[in-house]
Amino acid sequence: MQQNASDVTLYVTTMEVTTITPLQFFSASDMYKGQRYFWQNREATLTIVGVGNVLTLTGTDNRFNEIEKQWKAIHIHANQEQPILFGGVTFDQLNDKKSEWGDFPQALFVVAKYQFIQKGQQCFMNIQSTSPITAKDQAEAEAFLAAIKTATITLEKPKMIAYTEPEKEAYLQAVKEVTTRIRNKEADKVVLARTLALQFENQVQPAQLISDLLKEQPDCYIYGLEFGQRFFTGASPERLVHVAKHHAYSACVAGSIKRGVTAAEDEVLGYTLLHDDKNGGEHQHVVDMIADTFKAHCTTYKVPKQPQLLKSRDIQHLYTPVEGVLKAQKTILQLAKDLHPTPALGGVPRNKAMAIIRQHEAMNREMYASPIGWLDTTGDGEFAVALRCALIHDKQAYLYAGGGIVADSEPQSEYEETLVKFRPMLRALGGDLHE
Repeated sequence: MQQNASDVTLYVTTMEVTTITPLQFFSASDMYKGQRYFWQNREATLTIVGVGNVLTLTGTDNRFNEIEKQWKAIHIHANQEQPILFGGVTFDQLNDKKSEWGDFPQALFVVAKYQFIQKGQQCFMNIQSTSPITAKDQAEAEAFLAAIKTATITLEKPKMIAYTEPEKEAYLQAVKEVTTRIRNKEADKVVLARTLALQFENQVQPAQLISDLLKEQPDCYIYGLEFGQRFFTGASPERLVHVAKHHAYSACVAGSIKRGVTAAEDEVLGYTLLHDDKNGGEHQHVVDMIADTFKAHCTTYKVPKQPQLLKSRDIQHLYTPVEGVLKAQKTILQLAKDLHPTPALGGVPRNKAMAIIRQHEAMNREMYASPIGWLDTTGDGEFAVALRCALIHDKQAYLYAGGGIVADSEPQSEYEETLVKFRPMLRALGGDLHE
C-alpha cells in the first residue's frame, strides 16, 4: 500500500448495470491493462471483475496476518454494496528461486476503481475511491460503461510456434529421489510440480483466455489477475475455503484419473478411482488435515465418511466436502492460512514435505497451487486453489502442473499425469503437445 491503512478511507458508490456481461467489462477495459482481475465461482452464481487499482495491499513473511490487519484498518463509506478485496499469496514464502514472475510480492491484494459484480441475473458496479466520490466521478463512470456497451471485441486464439519442458529431466529425477526419501520414512507424501513453456507468434490476449476457460471449463473456478505486464489465470476444480455468514466450507480434492472417451469407460475409470488404495490414501491425508483445521476453527463441523467423484472436462478427482460454523473470532484469512498448503498441494507431514519440495523442485511455484480469491468487509469470501493455470507474459505462457508422490510412485506415470493436467490451459491457448 502507498500509505498506512489506518489513514485510508474507502468511498463506495453503487450503480446498477444492464446489458453488459462480465467478460465484456473485462475485455473492453484496455485502458486499465495491467490492473484487472476476473473471478467466477464454480457454480457460476457469482462473477466479480475489477479494473484499475485504487488500493494495493502486499505482505511478506506473515502475509495472511499482514493483509488482514491492513484490510481491517481501512474505513469504509458505502452507500449500498461493500468493496471487495481480491488477490492471493505465493505458495511458499521461503522459496527464493528466481522465476518468470519477476519481482512478485509474497501476497498481492487489490481494491479496484471499478468493481463489476454479477449475482445471478443482477449486475451492478461499484465506483471505489480513497477520496469522496464527486458528480464528475459518477459522470466518468457512466461514460466508461457507455463505452463498454459499444466496444467491438475481437478474441482470437494465439498461434503456438514452439514449446519446451524446462524441468522435464529434473522432474523425473526428483520423483525418483523423493520416492527413495519417502521409502526411508522422511515423509509420507510430497507433491512435485513442473513447468511447460509455450511460445506464440503474437501477444496472448487475457480476455481470450478467460472467454475460452468460461466455455470449456464450466464446472471450475475461473480466475485471472493482472500485475504489470503479466497475467495469471486458470480454471480450478478446487475450493480452499468459502465463508458465508460465518459458515465455512472447504473441499478435499486429491486422487485423480482421466475422463473416459465414452460414458461406459468414464464410469469404469471413476469406479477404479473410488476403489484405488493409492489414490484413496492420498485423499484421506487431505480429509484428515482439513478436518483437524476445521476442528480448531469451528464450533461444529461435518465430514462425510466416503468421498465422491468431482468431474471436470479432462479429469476426475476424489472429492469430500467439509463444512462448519466458525468460532466467533475466526476469519476466512486465518482459515486459509492454516489450510494452505493442504496435503494435495504440499504433502505429509507439511513442514517436512515443504522442505523436500524446496530441495528437489527445480521451479518456484509463486502463485501456482496457492489461495486466490476475494473477501469483503463483513467476513465473507472465497478462495480457490490456483490450479490448471498459466502465467502469460507478452508472447510466452508458462503452464504449471504437479502430482502427489508416495513410496511406490513411478516417474514416467507421474510425468504422464502432469500432461493430463496441462490440457485445460493448453487447449484454451490453442496448443498441442503431440503426446
